[in-house]
Amino acid sequence: MSKISKIFKVSSSSSSSSRPSSSSGSSSRSKHRSRSGPSPQEAINKLRETEAMLTKKQEYLESRIEQEINIAKKNGTKNKRAALQALKRKKRFEQQLTQIDGTLSTIEFQRESLENATTNTEVLKNMGYAAKAIKTVHQNIDLDNIDSLMQDITEQQEVAQEISDAISKPFGDQFDEDELLAELAELEQEELEESMKNMSKLPSVPTSKLPSTRPSHSATSKKRVEDDHDMKRLAAWAS
Repeated sequence: MSKISKIFKVSSSSSSSSRPSSSSGSSSRSKHRSRSGPSPQEAINKLRETEAMLTKKQEYLESRIEQEINIAKKNGTKNKRAALQALKRKKRFEQQLTQIDGTLSTIEFQRESLENATTNTEVLKNMGYAAKAIKTVHQNIDLDNIDSLMQDITEQQEVAQEISDAISKPFGDQFDEDELLAELAELEQEELEESMKNMSKLPSVPTSKLPSTRPSHSATSKKRVEDDHDMKRLAAWAS
């Protein structure tokens, strides 16, 4: 037990021993107050109403401050007494406005705290409902049944794999791939030998000297004489 609780216990016991009737009456009244206290939403609404009222009061004070400033400017040096009174009222309004600003800040903080507390309470309540629902669901589940179910699922998967393997196997005779490769190598060797034999049967290269395709010297001289004769005939015809 903490020190604070001990102090409260001692004080309550002493007061009950000295005034039993009054303590019982006060405790009953406190219980009655706690039971009849406002709900969080009612308190939030009251705080919002207070905020609205103070906001209107702020607007009123701001307008009054502006009016007093205009009065002070209007009188100026003509009526110093009226101008000073207007400035004094302005100061009082400004003080009230400052107080209302502080009060609004306090009320706003209190309202936000109450709203957060209400939200947290609702969240915790819903989480409690969810926890109870999960507990109820788990109560209807038997761990032994889960193990048996998972074992059945594993067995069925193995059976399905065996069926798939059996279906995917090809029909007909199965041949050794190494034997087929060896046979292919033999065929390639036979093809190579046959090609070599065909190359040995090709005709031999002639050894005699081929006739030259260049024109002979006598043919060239005869051609040159004919050309000279044609040129002479052309010159005689021209003269």
